[in-house]
Amino acid sequence: MKEYYFSDRGIILNFSTKFCITEAELLNSESFKKVLTKYVGSLKKRGHYLYTDYLVKISRNTDLLVDLYKMLICFSYDEILNEHFKYELLTSKREYLYNFTEGLYDYWRRLERFAVVESKSRVDGFENASFSDATEEFSSLVLKVYRRIAENILNEKFHVYRQLPAGINATVLLEQVEWAKKAPYDRLKGIGFINSISLRPPFISYTKKNKRDGFFEETNLNPLENIKLTKNNYVCFPVKVGTSLAYVYLHKDYLGHAIALSNLFQMDTRPSFDGVKPDLIYVYGAPRVEGMDNKAIKFYHDQTEDIYVGLAYYGDDIDYFGYLKKMLLTLHNVRMINQGYLPIHGACVNISLKNGKNKTVVIIGDSGAGKSESLEALRTLLSDNINEMKTIFDDMGTFKLKDGKVFAYGTEIGAFVRLDDLENGYAMKEMDRAIFMNPDKTNSRLVMPVSTYNDIIRGYNVDMVLYANNYTNTDREIKEFNTLEECLETFKSGKRFAKGTTTESGIVESYFANPFGPHQRQAQTDRLLDTYFNVLLHQGKVIGEIYTKLGVPGMEQKGPESVARFLSEFIKK
Repeated sequence: MKEYYFSDRGIILNFSTKFCITEAELLNSESFKKVLTKYVGSLKKRGHYLYTDYLVKISRNTDLLVDLYKMLICFSYDEILNEHFKYELLTSKREYLYNFTEGLYDYWRRLERFAVVESKSRVDGFENASFSDATEEFSSLVLKVYRRIAENILNEKFHVYRQLPAGINATVLLEQVEWAKKAPYDRLKGIGFINSISLRPPFISYTKKNKRDGFFEETNLNPLENIKLTKNNYVCFPVKVGTSLAYVYLHKDYLGHAIALSNLFQMDTRPSFDGVKPDLIYVYGAPRVEGMDNKAIKFYHDQTEDIYVGLAYYGDDIDYFGYLKKMLLTLHNVRMINQGYLPIHGACVNISLKNGKNKTVVIIGDSGAGKSESLEALRTLLSDNINEMKTIFDDMGTFKLKDGKVFAYGTEIGAFVRLDDLENGYAMKEMDRAIFMNPDKTNSRLVMPVSTYNDIIRGYNVDMVLYANNYTNTDREIKEFNTLEECLETFKSGKRFAKGTTTESGIVESYFANPFGPHQRQAQTDRLLDTYFNVLLHQGKVIGEIYTKLGVPGMEQKGPESVARFLSEFIKK
């Protein structure tokens, strides 16, 4: 990768090629000149007065601006105005120059700003600062340059210093890994693996889409057969989806999604991946292929290598985190089904009370059904009585049989939740570790860690399984089921009122409330449902339908609170 990579949403700096230590190095860098040129271009496109009234005569000579900024590092505005006549046009109006500088600084901070460090750095690159310090050092340098230039333009010191995240949002350390020798996996060679991430939250990301649409369909041809990846355009993020090892190959335009993945899935921390074959592979942002259906998001099970492969073609139509997260879960769930385990689309908590009671509660439902909201309301209600409340999964989990009992396991260490359905102020409490997506738009989301990996894969004996009904307005909190037929009728139908988390609307149904594996493997899942629900019924576990009312106008918070009160009484028994 070269010194920098610029896209329409942000910039990636290669600290292994160029790491600026001094003010002069930063202002002389090609990346600074590129940002400056892009900013001037944005002013021109908008017809901004700073362009039409100030810069129009020098729009093709941004080098003059760079030279002026280098002068302003050392000299005041008045000194330059009086002694250096070649800058007369730029220094003739102090207010314009200051406003332009503030605008450039704001333009930079609105970009998604990333840096990569390659494990084998060149001698003239990133060598004097460690990876863990890179983000802080670069941020300090940017702040220093901005403040010195702005203060010299004003001829006075700032009175308030705001320690803004002015440098890099996140830095990733890449290493070279060789694991794929056979076709078609050998075409993944040479793509750097993310070894570590240095993240400075809160991180705010904007995507071209804010909803997911449709199902992921299975194909009978390995999608890697028809693509060719340019290694410098991709990074690989190794993560654990439950117990499945996934290699996620992302186009660098979607690097922000990789950062969000670090809040959602456990990063695999083995010292070396050389020769380690993954269970799952997902190429997110693959080059489009002539003659292929480039809008399709597809997956394939390579039975010879026992690898589950997913692929999404590059484009604005996949630029939503749900397309990344849900395909990984689909691959994992199909793998689980083939191994005789039952994937669960829902939320699960293990609650230990101060009185010694311990219960594991599972709420099943598709997106927007009120699963997470009900359990969060329960956490608040029981706050004085809880010894510990562990989130085992907050979207997707797995039921496994062990010693004749049903145990619940998680897939994610984090949560991907709708801001609109959280209690007021909740997002503000999580700002120090959260990743925000489209925070001012419909279906805005928050990605944050909620559990440890050891906790989610430990396994918890299930005490209660509930289906989340978000559309029925009733005074009841629950309808209990006593037969297998009652259970399967409700759980298989997967009915809910669509809350706008996808392109669906109104009352919709999805098989077992899970479009991510069970939908594609319905015959296998039917047999698993019979087995697991028979065991739960035989053991006398509570199975039923709860009424979250999340889709009932005016009940978005009252509904989950009512459910929480019922659950609290069950847990205390």
